[in-house]
Amino acid sequence: MSLGMLFGILAAMLILSAFFAGSETALMSLNRYRLRHLVKLKHPGAMKAQKLLQRPDHLLGLMLLGNIFINNFAASLATVIAIKLYTDDESVIAISTGLLTIVMLICSEVTPKTLAAIKPEPLAFPAAWIYTPLLKLLYPIVWFINLFVNLLLRIIGIDVKKSRHEALNKDELKSIISDAESLMPARYQKMLMGILDLESATVEDIMTPRNEIVGLDLESPIEEIINQIKTSPHTRLPVYKTSIDRIIGFIHLRKVLFLINQDGFDKQTIINSLDKPTFTPETTPVHVQMHRFKHEKIRIGLVVDEYGDVQGLVTLDDLLQEIVGELINDDDTVRVQADGSILVDANITLRELNRVTQWSFPTEGPKTLNGLIIEFMETIPEIGTSIRLHEYPLEIIKRDENSVKLVKFLPRK
Repeated sequence: MSLGMLFGILAAMLILSAFFAGSETALMSLNRYRLRHLVKLKHPGAMKAQKLLQRPDHLLGLMLLGNIFINNFAASLATVIAIKLYTDDESVIAISTGLLTIVMLICSEVTPKTLAAIKPEPLAFPAAWIYTPLLKLLYPIVWFINLFVNLLLRIIGIDVKKSRHEALNKDELKSIISDAESLMPARYQKMLMGILDLESATVEDIMTPRNEIVGLDLESPIEEIINQIKTSPHTRLPVYKTSIDRIIGFIHLRKVLFLINQDGFDKQTIINSLDKPTFTPETTPVHVQMHRFKHEKIRIGLVVDEYGDVQGLVTLDDLLQEIVGELINDDDTVRVQADGSILVDANITLRELNRVTQWSFPTEGPKTLNGLIIEFMETIPEIGTSIRLHEYPLEIIKRDENSVKLVKFLPRK
């Protein structure tokens, strides 16, 4: 052959090597979920690519077989060209090998693979049309190679035929949603995150604690009860005698407001207007409780522990808040200061604090910031105490006899 023909064949080998190297990276870099979407849309190239990727051992065997053959053939051609050009100099073979290595590394490996990693689809889908018939043609060779490959993999405990791409777990799906800032508003991201958290959250995580329950005590004077009904910000209230553990039922204030000014309004009138109380264990998952509220057509219930003692109160609004966030913004709960510090009501739940600040306090133990601080300190800290709580520096600003009330988170350095 003439030198011109040899150089032409060598250039063609470099192009083919670049194709095999780039298409390998492109096919392996395809977004599997976008690929499934395109398959549902009947995209021809995507359908071919998905079928090839169902057996990656066959595909990789074919691509590497072609790439290695072409690279070796290109090296042989370079040697032949070097001998034809410089018959008397044996060192030229080593020089030609070194030059070919550099050229192939730049033109046939790094450049096409980098391009394929950035833009996989334009190369992967056309390549799938080429690999499909090529795999059928060379299947006996690929099968023979994979016979030994699969044997080696079985030795280390991997069965290629049984291996499948695992479905996304919850944490991976959260990462995808977090990265989708350009595709959806932040409020929708928070809603999706809230939905994903429903399975792991229990009513204990979102309930109003026992000491904050507002209700009607039938042991109080009737004038005080009437005043509480008129001024209550809530539409439903638990009704009890002396203690919330002796609850009688729930009252919808709309039922009794028009009766207050009528003659004969007394405590018995309130009792006659009560709805039956409902109880739920504190370990009940949020999504189960939501289904119960929907099925039983109720909006409020009491949370009890394993001994039957009332620990808190949960409402439908609390459940919805887990999905959509705060229904009413409470500016006093988390306040950002001019110096970058953050004042936080210590009664805030850790789940809500994480949601608002994007921090990562643990939610498996104590449910509130106050509880986490007391567990960490093993005492109720004095005002002015500074600690580093799970890598977050804070200072105690306000407390009472039995709890922390207000803390200031300092900017992290």
